[in-house]
Formats: sequence, C-alpha cells, structure tokens
Amino acid sequence: QVQLVESGGGLVQAGGSLRLSCAASGRTFSNYDMGWFRQAPGKEREFVAAIARSGGITYYSGSVKGRFTISRDNAKNTVYLQMNSLKPEDTAVYYCAANTQFVAFGKLVSTSAYDYWGQGTQVTVSS
Repeated sequence: QVQLVESGGGLVQAGGSLRLSCAASGRTFSNYDMGWFRQAPGKEREFVAAIARSGGITYYSGSVKGRFTISRDNAKNTVYLQMNSLKPEDTAVYYCAANTQFVAFGKLVSTSAYDYWGQGTQVTVSS
C-alpha cells in the first residue's frame, strides 16, 4: 500500500506561482514513478507531468511545458510541482499518483498507469 497526501494548493492571481507537494508513505518511494494530474469541474482528469523513479526523466503536457516543473526528493519521499505563470485555465483539483509497476515511461500520461492516488488539492487562479 502507498499513501499519498498532496498539499500546497490555494488561491493565486494570474501570473503567480504555487508549489504543490505530495508526500508518500508505505513503500520504498524510489521504486515508483510519479505523476501529477488535474481535473477541472465538468472535465476529465488530465495529465500534467510525470517523473521517473530515479528523477532523471520528466515529461510534461503541452499546456504546462515551460511553466511547470516536476521534481522529487527520494530522501524525503516527496514529489513536487512548481507552477509558475499560472493562468485561470490552470484552475483544477490537482492529484498526485504513483506507478509501482514497470511500464514504459510514455504510458505515464494515462491515468490507468497508476496504482495509487492522493485525495487532491484545489488550485484556483483568478484573472
């Protein structure tokens, strides 16, 4: 079992920044890939970013590339999402997720690749 707890969400003005954190417990954190997803009201959950278990490979959706940065600290069992230049369309509940199986990194854009999910943290960007 893996438990994931997100934090760091809140209300920010357009152009501002937030850093989300996701603390993991229950298994060896460095053994799994991590991802961030988001879900806006009335929309499907969508991929935001993923990071390989070693931290050496990252991937971003086109809508956040260049503005968001995913990172991890395996010593602290934590994955981060630094969000800069926020836009109103970034408003959503943000979820972190863990993949404990060995899948091709490219498959991490899909929700089905992940075994465990956090409860989500709300990010609201005002215009």
